[in-house]
Amino acid sequence: MIALDRTRTVAVIGAGTMGQGIAQVALVAGHRVRLYDAVPGSAERGASAVAARLARLAEKGRMDSAERDAALARLAPAATLGELADAALVIEAIIEDLPAKQRLFKELEDVVDDACLLATNTSSLSVTAVAGALRRPGRFVGLHFFNPAPLLPLVEVVSAATTDEDTAATVYASAAAWGKSPVRCTDTPGFIVNRIARPFYAEAFRLHEEGAADPATIDAVLRECGGFAMGPFELTDLIGQDVNEAVTRSVWDSFFHDPKFTPSLAQRRLVESGLLGRKSGRGWFRYGDEDRPLAATAAPAPAPERVTVLGDLGPAAELVALLEEAGIRVDHEEDGPGAILLGDDDWLFLADGSYATERGDSVIHFDLALDYRAATRIALAPGDTARPEAVQAAVGLFQALGKQVSVIEDVPGMIVARTVAMLVDLAADAVAKAVASPADIDTAMRLGVNYPLGPLEWGDRLGAHWVCEVLSELHDSCPGGRYAPSALLRRRTAAEGKLF
Repeated sequence: MIALDRTRTVAVIGAGTMGQGIAQVALVAGHRVRLYDAVPGSAERGASAVAARLARLAEKGRMDSAERDAALARLAPAATLGELADAALVIEAIIEDLPAKQRLFKELEDVVDDACLLATNTSSLSVTAVAGALRRPGRFVGLHFFNPAPLLPLVEVVSAATTDEDTAATVYASAAAWGKSPVRCTDTPGFIVNRIARPFYAEAFRLHEEGAADPATIDAVLRECGGFAMGPFELTDLIGQDVNEAVTRSVWDSFFHDPKFTPSLAQRRLVESGLLGRKSGRGWFRYGDEDRPLAATAAPAPAPERVTVLGDLGPAAELVALLEEAGIRVDHEEDGPGAILLGDDDWLFLADGSYATERGDSVIHFDLALDYRAATRIALAPGDTARPEAVQAAVGLFQALGKQVSVIEDVPGMIVARTVAMLVDLAADAVAKAVASPADIDTAMRLGVNYPLGPLEWGDRLGAHWVCEVLSELHDSCPGGRYAPSALLRRRTAAEGKLF
């Protein structure tokens, strides 16, 4: 793979925030950059904004003054499309409107030479559909940067059904030469990140709709137990509820209303009400002088002096050592259902996709953690017949391990276990359908949305069998197809091997 020569011109169409960012990336990498926008004056304003950012970088010592001056000398606004005739690569970053993009690229074909590569930064439209309007669609590719483009390393290189391999390879190599971490994928709704990330938002919203817990508590559990950098409620408030919901709806529509991608009615109501998040002053949370709501946290409770561990706790096996280190006597029985017995008949099970109530009298589920030693919070879901004394004992047990405890309603799969199982399943399904390689999927999810682990790595850590069992139980508890395990996950489970 050979990247574009740095002496070649890169043109960027669309001088908004994303276009400015892409122009800055190519400029700093050493290319001449032409910035064009159909709105009079926008290209000049965009070029000035890029120049101001480069000046700030120089002031902070992140770029020396000579580099800044050289970069500025290579940047020029363009007044017409005709001024882009010498470009070796044109990257479009205009509005997300298919006819508008098709018209633009048809006009470009009459301006640039046949060797010029054409790329769209679309995040939600079909790259194949945009390419369908071109005479030479083989030179067309998706080049999806993440905002802010100068800071975030991930770039999705998306091959349309008609993209030539040489085109994708050159654009991939160029993005890498610009200091980015590119990944390859086929043209599928949402590409990698926006396809696979849907359960992170959707399951949280559904848990809220089911009355499992309030948004602040769900966010806290996913952060402090699941290891995610932000919770889905605070994150979508930051993104904008309208923006996030539009992506969800686009993916759902593109998959012909597959239940795995069903949007949230609660989020739709926020958008309809104009409660769009930080930019409107209120979304899931209020922004301003009011204090943010706190996660529901149980009051201190006494820990049991001894417990019995029956069988293998699976992904929660680390708890045994933590209990012993906390001074709690742990009796072991090799045979058993994989549970912690608190008393004569009070049971703690790792969430498995079923209702705790269905498992018998006095059963309490606890949630999956990314790392039980590092986790600072755990969620408990008592069954409807759990004794109050057993709930207090379970709360005290985890508090003795240094965890805050959130007690939520009895819902199948709880919070972290349900979310992670769905992420793993969608990632496995994407590999099975040749969307991207396992390595590129994990890279995209770590860099694009800052997940603590790639979903396939996470699935291998948990075991395909465990993930499949959680989803199968969820499917039984909530029939309709949303939680049905993918074919590849079922196969890997039957083979008793790793996912990849």
